[in-house]
Amino acid sequence: MQKILDSIDAQLETSLARLFAFLRIPSISAQPAHKADCLQAANWIRDELTALGFSARLSETTGLPGVVATNHAAGPDAPHVLFYGHYDVQPADPRNLWHFDPFDPQLVDGPRGKKIVARGAVDDKGQVISFLEACRAHLAINGGLPVRLTLLLEGEEENGSPSLAELLTKEHETLAGADFVYVADTNMWDAATPAITASLRGLAAIELRIHGPNRDLHSGFFGGLALNPIQVLVDILGQLKDETGRVQIPGFYDGITPVSPGQEKAWAQLGFDSAGFLGGVGLATPAGEVDQIPLAQIWARPTAEINGIYGGYQGDGSKTVIPAHATAKLTFRLVAGQDPDKIHEKFEAFVTARLPPDARAEFTRGAAAPGYGLNPNASFLRAAQTALTEEFGKPAALIGCGASIPVVEAFKTHLGLDTLLAGFGLDDDCVHSPNEKFDLACFHRGTRAHARLLGALAAGR
Repeated sequence: MQKILDSIDAQLETSLARLFAFLRIPSISAQPAHKADCLQAANWIRDELTALGFSARLSETTGLPGVVATNHAAGPDAPHVLFYGHYDVQPADPRNLWHFDPFDPQLVDGPRGKKIVARGAVDDKGQVISFLEACRAHLAINGGLPVRLTLLLEGEEENGSPSLAELLTKEHETLAGADFVYVADTNMWDAATPAITASLRGLAAIELRIHGPNRDLHSGFFGGLALNPIQVLVDILGQLKDETGRVQIPGFYDGITPVSPGQEKAWAQLGFDSAGFLGGVGLATPAGEVDQIPLAQIWARPTAEINGIYGGYQGDGSKTVIPAHATAKLTFRLVAGQDPDKIHEKFEAFVTARLPPDARAEFTRGAAAPGYGLNPNASFLRAAQTALTEEFGKPAALIGCGASIPVVEAFKTHLGLDTLLAGFGLDDDCVHSPNEKFDLACFHRGTRAHARLLGALAAGR
């Protein structure tokens, strides 16, 4: 392993040259004008993998192709890892806010040393190349990889992954034999502390429309007698939570596991500054469940949020109407143990039970995905903790993510595989924003950590 790490250190400059070549390709999947660039990026990474000794090919879909590559020379008894990443990037707009051309990567000074600035630097080209450079070092020193490795690189992640289900179905035989999925498209806790994302919140989105009169009414003629759908809507939504922040939908919390005292203690030791976190967006006081610590509120507890509400006249000045209908859009962030379909049903029942005479509710269900919790006894989790501790000199923080990562649910649904989420980005990387960057130290140490992980997996640590 030391020879592998020494090789990574010695080849850092050439690793950067390969990354910069990849970053120069403007593979923006959301913009049809860049389809040829996306295909160029897919071919570029396929050719790199082929040169490394992988069996690599493009897997065509109705959208952009995936890149599928395998190296199983380690033999049938070696662990089988499926590495997932993506070769597409977000649009660079607004370009006038970039300090450099977003597709002319630069290595410049930053607060923690050098940083790589370009669109895709950390999301996800830098993280993909970091993993490939770890593989390159294993191959250079030992002539082979210590594990069986399959790679799936998607081309539409930044555009909602419309062809991912098709790709997973088409490549099921190639992918489903893996022991787990490894995704490095995530962050560290801070610049000195690695992290493993052990839980994700799911999602249940719904639109509620309250119907009342058959047309907008003159508020002078009908006000005081006719039902007002906006009033009905806000009255019902006002009952969603009690004064402690607890959601009042019957059965909403059924099936979830409370945060354990041990987990609360571990999270408390991370030194999360809730005042600073809220202060950055102009707030000061946590507004969730009062009996939960801040990190539990954003990582491990379900929520009910009103994302939009509208009805009646929206233009300038006054228009004295009682509207015919009013609408709200809501999302529920879910944790492991909650069924999105049942949450939809419970919310619909909650609303229906509170409708006054003459009011009618219409529901339109949106995106739905369950929460995800990593098995704490998974052997690959133990190996990842070993590798990260050895590289960074401190244990990895086991953190949660309050958002959803749809590919994790897709791998579980289509392949039956759990996912290890351990990446090397930082909160200040400007992901999806102008001047996206990847600290050089994170790229370098991430490469070393990937190499250690492959070795730890093979050794069963």
